[in-house]
Amino acid sequence: MAASMVKSFLVYHLFWWMFLIITVSSKPPNIIILLADDLGYGDLPSYGHPISEAPVLEQLVAAGLRFTDFYSANPVCSPSRASLLTGRQPPRTGVWPGVFYPQSSGGLPLKEITIAETLKAKNYSTALIGKWHLGVGENNKYMPTNQGFDSYYGIPYTHDMCPCLKCFYPDQPCFYTCNTDVVACPLFKDTVVIEQPTDFTKLSNKYSEEARTWIRKQAQTNQPFFLLYAFHQTHNPMFSNKKFTNATERGPFGNMLLEMDWMVGEMLEELRAHDLEEDTFIFFTSDNGPCLLRPFDGVGNAGLLKCGKGTTYEGGQRVPAIAYWPGHIKPGVTKEIASTLDLLPTIANIAQVPLPSVVLDGLDMGNILFNHGRGLRDTLLYYATFPEPDIGVYAVRHKQYKAHYLTSGNSNSGDDNHDPDCRPSAGQQPHAPPLLYDLYQDASEQFVVNHKKHRDIYALMYKIKVQNEALMSWAESEINKPSNSSLEPCCNPGCHPRPECCVCKSKFTPAIMKV
Repeated sequence: MAASMVKSFLVYHLFWWMFLIITVSSKPPNIIILLADDLGYGDLPSYGHPISEAPVLEQLVAAGLRFTDFYSANPVCSPSRASLLTGRQPPRTGVWPGVFYPQSSGGLPLKEITIAETLKAKNYSTALIGKWHLGVGENNKYMPTNQGFDSYYGIPYTHDMCPCLKCFYPDQPCFYTCNTDVVACPLFKDTVVIEQPTDFTKLSNKYSEEARTWIRKQAQTNQPFFLLYAFHQTHNPMFSNKKFTNATERGPFGNMLLEMDWMVGEMLEELRAHDLEEDTFIFFTSDNGPCLLRPFDGVGNAGLLKCGKGTTYEGGQRVPAIAYWPGHIKPGVTKEIASTLDLLPTIANIAQVPLPSVVLDGLDMGNILFNHGRGLRDTLLYYATFPEPDIGVYAVRHKQYKAHYLTSGNSNSGDDNHDPDCRPSAGQQPHAPPLLYDLYQDASEQFVVNHKKHRDIYALMYKIKVQNEALMSWAESEINKPSNSSLEPCCNPGCHPRPECCVCKSKFTPAIMKV
């Protein structure tokens, strides 16, 4: 058995290094991560939705590798994004519990090493377009340009954390309750607010033009590039421009999804215009499961999975994922377990850059991507939206089995969800013995595996839980640091009264608007 494992290990690494020698012996490939917001497992046509329209993403599915068992590292935005960028679980990064707000004083610690910083070892040009949500802080301390990104263009947090003004062309209101006690949504260029409030009926056009312009600029150099394109779609409140308002049968959610799909298409068109498509590794996924709040006019879909955003049930963290790289990744479907945690080590190997000298929770997906083979991951840990060091892991997946040691509903999964386990009224509930499910037979987590007939599996799951919890280190919480309304981004710093005075037209010059 040991000899067989050693042989498999050697064969895997032989194929992997042969791939590297062939593909990255000269200029490393470009890297693009396309990150949707709150897109559910069942929201895309290829994942089962009968009405959704996403023709560009479906082309990527047809020509790329679709994952059936891909997971975000957490069921809400800030911790899941921290884990994607660092390859580390939220407790290690300090991005817990919950999410950052406009007035938060904390952020992703600068000592954490992001994908962007890792790629600097090969002189990558790096940019982030879209949502950040890993803190702003005093004097823009935690913004992307201090975390390895050469440039940033976007809104630094979720757009429901701003007053909702208009969301649909030409001036229709938003079907959502937003925070009205903070500054209007600021659109940043690097660390400068260039528009406040942001016009959501034009935002996607601006992001698309920024992405195309940036790619066009990179094409004129011989420098590899990394782009994190972090869409606001499909987070509430729904919004869309003139072209996509009332464009689909699915309504506002479908319109927003189709608009994001168009943005992906625009980016691909720019890559093709400069013959960069075959030199670019593209990975599409979502930061967490769908928001299931009603009665707002637009709600995501987790497909056959239980619950949604904010929970550690499958609907909260299992998300769509597509890997695309013409000439390198063959079309197909993989059932291997993988996670957003795995993007950093995978990208580091593709680009042939050293891994950060820290404890990583991510694993290289190379054998899955390039050989359609077995992955290195057979275990997944589920940390809750509001984790606690003395409680630890909520659930563990090992191969096809998943054990819930604690469960909790969440407001993002809906007060009126048909499943009472998903509602916020379903508070933290310990389970001894744990709720054990066979996800191969029961992806919807409906039928608990008999404890008495599977004592060996229960014992193995508990052993995995205890071992991993013993190895986990909990950094000081960044999210629990004191809040201060003076930290809310304002294009007129020092003005009064706030937040009303934080209003600037996009025609203002950066010198006037500098924060």
